[in-house]
Amino acid sequence: MRSSGVLMHISSLPSPYGIGTLGEEARKFVDFLVKAQQSYWQVLPICPTSYGDSPYQSFSSFAGNPYFIDLEMLCEEGLLTARECQGYEWGGDAAQVDYGMLYESRYPLLHKAFGRFQENIPADYPAFCKEQSDWLEDYALFMALKDAHKGASWSEWEAGLKLREPKAVEKAVETLAEEIDFWKMVQYLFYGQWGRLKAYANQRGIRIIGDVPIYVAMDSADVWANPSQFYLDEKLDPIDVAGCPPDAFSEDGQLWGNPLFRWDVMKQDGYRWWTRRLDKVSRLFDVVRIDHFRGFDSYYAIPYGDKTARNGEWREGPGIGLFQKIEKELGKLDIIAEDLGFLTDSVRQMLADSGYPGMKLIQFAFDTREDGDYLPHNYTQNCVVYAGTHDNDTILGWMESAPKDCVEFAKEYLKLDEEEGLNWGVMRGVWSSVGDLAIVTMQDLLGLGGKGRMNTPSTLGFNWMWRMEPGAISDALIGRIRSQMALYGRRRKGEDSLEKTQDAIVEAELALAKTKTAIEEAEIALAKTKTAIAAAEKVKAGRILP
Repeated sequence: MRSSGVLMHISSLPSPYGIGTLGEEARKFVDFLVKAQQSYWQVLPICPTSYGDSPYQSFSSFAGNPYFIDLEMLCEEGLLTARECQGYEWGGDAAQVDYGMLYESRYPLLHKAFGRFQENIPADYPAFCKEQSDWLEDYALFMALKDAHKGASWSEWEAGLKLREPKAVEKAVETLAEEIDFWKMVQYLFYGQWGRLKAYANQRGIRIIGDVPIYVAMDSADVWANPSQFYLDEKLDPIDVAGCPPDAFSEDGQLWGNPLFRWDVMKQDGYRWWTRRLDKVSRLFDVVRIDHFRGFDSYYAIPYGDKTARNGEWREGPGIGLFQKIEKELGKLDIIAEDLGFLTDSVRQMLADSGYPGMKLIQFAFDTREDGDYLPHNYTQNCVVYAGTHDNDTILGWMESAPKDCVEFAKEYLKLDEEEGLNWGVMRGVWSSVGDLAIVTMQDLLGLGGKGRMNTPSTLGFNWMWRMEPGAISDALIGRIRSQMALYGRRRKGEDSLEKTQDAIVEAELALAKTKTAIEEAEIALAKTKTAIAAAEKVKAGRILP
């Protein structure tokens, strides 16, 4: 069934407190999606960010990002006051996240909230801690220990804690009890706000697509609490790490540095860690996009300590057996397979056997280094079509930076012109394709250039910072998107009468907005006319020189 959605991370929402959150602006964004006839909201990983502020390098695969907790909602609950929130610095640029300033301001505020939280603990808090105990206990202790070690990686902790010796862990739990409770509260607040936002979206027919990175960060509660699941030596240091080999896009390849899974060990216990992970995320999201899907067929292993990815080698992954086991345990999940990059026949077969839709990027279609698989006339229905993702430049940024022959090819193939707008022409290619689901980024809908880019792979600094400024979404933008959805058969699905009613309401709201604008313009014109008449009367009366 044809449908459409928008990719924008939570962090990119407007907010007076430095970063997008799960509060009012998130609900407004859902309302925008409904009015624009969209069916999906795709976000990036919502886990806590660590090194480089990347959502793909997290302290936990199961925890939520504390930065996304909405402060105004905490004020409504009596955990904070508006004056307290306004007493901290949040950055001077509404279009960018200042992560350093966030770190300095957000956690002191959350500790203030913790003091009041302890005075009146919610009735459902113990149940939450019990339900999430399989990951929450390790995560809360891990974060408390990181704070106690001034942020140092667990691999640098004293041997007893690094190796999780029972006596050392027991002592830490006793000594850091209050800080452990703080981190549990943070997750309780996040999960509560996320649950309310998801319910708000689902009630309005918007499904949320979440993102699951294939790998986890070395400095994470995942690795610290489950070292036997990862490719580590007897000192718990990585043996080999993850990345991608050199190719036409990068002569040194990509060195990600994540620890690799011990797939043989995971297979022996029925892939329990992965089953738990996908069980959790399938409850948080309606659809799950699995990053680097090809890595389950075969993965690239780079010797730990190497400075580039040149000396890596391909090794066999778990293959379709992992997903068959997950489906047996959890049932059929809605999954999107990120099958971009170097593909082999065995990867294509694994995707076909899974039945999951793969991904098509129109930006890749016009790169002369690709083989044509991404050209829209080669698509099948069972795919998700993008102009680009968080790892690509915006459409207009790509038009500026891509080789001239690639841009000319795109213009010829998609019949692009300045009158329509180059970004709108490329999005037209996304929406008009045969792919069941079409996703475009918010930056492309807003017509932003390279400054709107979310991430440049294999670089540090200036990534993950883009934010949509307040008031960026206009009625004209909504109307234009709606007309494209109608033209290419991607309107929201539902009961005819309900859909017609919703359409009528939206059309009436748009007409009312236009009427208000016309009235304001008429009032301005009337004021100017009155001013001109008054001036003319004064001249006529001889009060001023003509």
